[in-house]
Amino acid sequence: MEFKEEITLWLKQLQESICNDLQNEDGTSFFSKDEWSREEGGGGISRIIVDGAVFEKGGVGFSAVHGNTPAFLFKEKEHALGENAVTDSTFFATGVSIVIHPKNPMVPIIHMNIRYFEMSNGTKWLGGGIDLTPHYVVAEDAAFFHKALKTVCDKHDASYYEKFKNWADDYFFIPHRKETRGVGGIFFDRLTSTNEEEFKKLVSFWQEVGQTFAPTYLSIVNKNKNLPYSEKEQNWQYLRRGRYVEFNLVYDKGTKFGLETNGRVESILMSLPKYASWQYNIVPENGSKEAETLSYLRKGIDFVQM
Repeated sequence: MEFKEEITLWLKQLQESICNDLQNEDGTSFFSKDEWSREEGGGGISRIIVDGAVFEKGGVGFSAVHGNTPAFLFKEKEHALGENAVTDSTFFATGVSIVIHPKNPMVPIIHMNIRYFEMSNGTKWLGGGIDLTPHYVVAEDAAFFHKALKTVCDKHDASYYEKFKNWADDYFFIPHRKETRGVGGIFFDRLTSTNEEEFKKLVSFWQEVGQTFAPTYLSIVNKNKNLPYSEKEQNWQYLRRGRYVEFNLVYDKGTKFGLETNGRVESILMSLPKYASWQYNIVPENGSKEAETLSYLRKGIDFVQM
């Protein structure tokens, strides 16, 4: 079995496992399955949960696509493929992408994406990340989340957590709002090595990031899913979801890649919430929970030490 086939199978199994864990936590709603194909090559499986007791809307998507390497990967600075790239090459890309929008405003939104990319010229790399977007930041939960990610990183390389945490701070940032999308997490891209043993170590790290998603998130979900909330908290939740939409549609590289490669729009935009709102010039009162949350939405916070 070729490496890309092994990775594809592993990602499909990860998708299935995460869907089972999430729907078991929800207890009332189940993930639908929508298999799709891409005209240029490949396809995927979109798993969607809606109107559950815990999860208002969520998607766990798997894709494996291939074809001629998109022209923008050779042109844009952020995607530059290097001197070995040839414009008539082909590519293969596979991954799992997750966004969960909970019903209760006290439960945070979560996102994870892990992906593998290779080209016919031998170029290959791993990318991914996992980040938490609370509607209301709870320091204890943010610390728990970051400690879990640090544990995974430290197991593989002592430099990973700080490097990938800073990368996430920079990536999950909304420049026009001058705020981070949430409390961050880790983000990495283009992890590769020409040494086969070193590349296997990178794959092991990449897989462990994927496997830490469910136990880490569900611990936070279980702690907060039954907390009371009012219309005020729900309206704030809708506003924060609006910020989430702004980031995903304006800045997110995965969204851009999917649209640039003629991906399936429904699957690309499954990250959007069922309900969100935009109100004019909302400024929280000093000392409020909303103002406290905004104070955490900046780069460089050491959540592990909270």
